[in-house]
Amino acid sequence: MEVMMHVEHGFGPVWDGSSQVLILGTMPSTKSREAGFYYMFPRNRFWPVLAALLHTPVPRPDPATRRRYALDHRIALWDVLAECDIQGTSDSSIVNPVPNDIGLIIRSAPIRHVFTTGRKAGELYRRLCLPLLDRSGLTVPMTCLPSTSTANAAKHLDDLILDYRPIVDALNQQGQ
Repeated sequence: MEVMMHVEHGFGPVWDGSSQVLILGTMPSTKSREAGFYYMFPRNRFWPVLAALLHTPVPRPDPATRRRYALDHRIALWDVLAECDIQGTSDSSIVNPVPNDIGLIIRSAPIRHVFTTGRKAGELYRRLCLPLLDRSGLTVPMTCLPSTSTANAAKHLDDLILDYRPIVDALNQQGQ
């Protein structure tokens, strides 16, 4: 059993003034923290799912290429949590969560929809971030998507691609 450790996010959000959807994980995995970027564990299916949805090749596994890919497709990336106590990368072990200020992006970019990747990210978003956004008058629809992690191996790639289709729908919405 892995030991509980305090983890801070370690790198900031990816977004710009053109970002229209915000995709939030829970907290970067060990591999992602080491790489300093999102969804960097080689077997995580996040990037292959996006590439399939956007009809593009999977972006090379380096932070600069993946950052540019997300921004070119009007996708913002961040995580629900700024810090927490966690065992390894097990979301179910998270205690003492501290949320990121998601309003920072929502106030500054034309975000149409927030998507969380995984049940825990959705739960923490609803519990910790949504009340803060509501108090600030920032209302953006949120959809919880299944995790692309290997921990969700029962979900096949084709099923994840279908599940993640609402991202493309949100990107294709005409002005709001």
